Amino acid sequence: MATVKAFFRTSTKKTDKVNIRFRLTDGRAIQLFHKSNIVVNPSDFDTNKEEIKPKIVYDAEKRSEFNKSIVERKNLIHDLYNAQTDKNVLTSKWLDNAILNSISAPAITNFAGKDNTFFDYFDDFLKNQKISKGRKSHYMVLYRALQRFELYKSSQNWFILTFDDLKLNLLKDIEHFLVSEHEIYEKYPEIYKAVPESRTPQPRGENTIIDLFKKIRVLVNWANSPDPITKKAITTINAFGNNGYKIKECKYGSPIYISIAERNKLYKEVFVDRPKLAIQRDIFIFQCLIGCRVGDLFKMTKGNVINGVVEYVPTKTEDESKATVRVPLNATALEILNKYPESEMLLPFISEQKYNEAIKEMFRLAELTRMVTIINPTTSKIEQKSLDKVASSHIARRTLRPQSCWFVEWPQRRKQSICPVP
Repeated sequence: MATVKAFFRTSTKKTDKVNIRFRLTDGRAIQLFHKSNIVVNPSDFDTNKEEIKPKIVYDAEKRSEFNKSIVERKNLIHDLYNAQTDKNVLTSKWLDNAILNSISAPAITNFAGKDNTFFDYFDDFLKNQKISKGRKSHYMVLYRALQRFELYKSSQNWFILTFDDLKLNLLKDIEHFLVSEHEIYEKYPEIYKAVPESRTPQPRGENTIIDLFKKIRVLVNWANSPDPITKKAITTINAFGNNGYKIKECKYGSPIYISIAERNKLYKEVFVDRPKLAIQRDIFIFQCLIGCRVGDLFKMTKGNVINGVVEYVPTKTEDESKATVRVPLNATALEILNKYPESEMLLPFISEQKYNEAIKEMFRLAELTRMVTIINPTTSKIEQKSLDKVASSHIARRTLRPQSCWFVEWPQRRKQSICPVP
């Protein structure tokens, strides 16, 4: 009859946390091992009773939770083993994978007296740092990617990510994971059920990887900074220093923008059979005329237009500066606004993704298809593509190309300069 025992291994070096391991034995022929993500201080664990020592001072709720987690993991190992008919072919790797597949979202369970996990600290960083909502959403992409990396490492050999682990070799492992995640997804779909994204992983370009590692570096620098109250840092490990992990420089091609003539040609194009596309064309032309980011545009309402001028606070910098941008509207911009008086928003917006798809389609139908040179964001290679294939909302920010803009800083309303409007 199979038996399962919980235990831990430590070196001679003192440590305040260890992972609980499990060993299943069935006679002399079968012996399977599993390193769990259940963490405890070794001095608190009773190796005979396989629970928290009964006579030590310990939080009652955590004691109960820990003891329960040990029993549940032992029962799970028993059930998985007993469900197999040919037990002689089973391995410890099989056991690890079977446990991972049985737990929809394996949580890091820490009973070692240190309550904060890596992601607890990450939450603190996002909560306390002065960064915009848009930038926080970008950090959350990294947050979820590192959660999946942790589960991926755990599927091979149970692993818990900590700031002290972020040394050169582990950073290289993270880089490999981020580059190969679209392939890993096919082999480990259960990881993406546990930590999902809005779409399946796609190949990441070099610039994207560089941007993610810049965020990791910011996070590591923050963790190395002493707390103003305790005077202690989360970690003293920083592998981004000299002789450490080197972050490359991003590669960008020349900015692509359309001329005033091309903008006017697009505005005069008649989409007789595509009335919805004509609406998005009007929105694109309006964006060209005020030169704002698409995220700021989509948040605008009729209230943003005051005496023929669009006023808004750029979202990307709203936490750094409360300066309000004011852009005077020319006759074409006002004409577009007057086409849609019934819209509660400034204009009848759709999702950003569908808006970009519509821009490509309107460029194609208007025969704005001249060849342009770009750097492929995935391969970093120079390519030539037609304008309609690369057109997006970002082109609208470059079309006006103002030399300066008129800002008003509330509440002083101090005028600095004014944008030329073609």
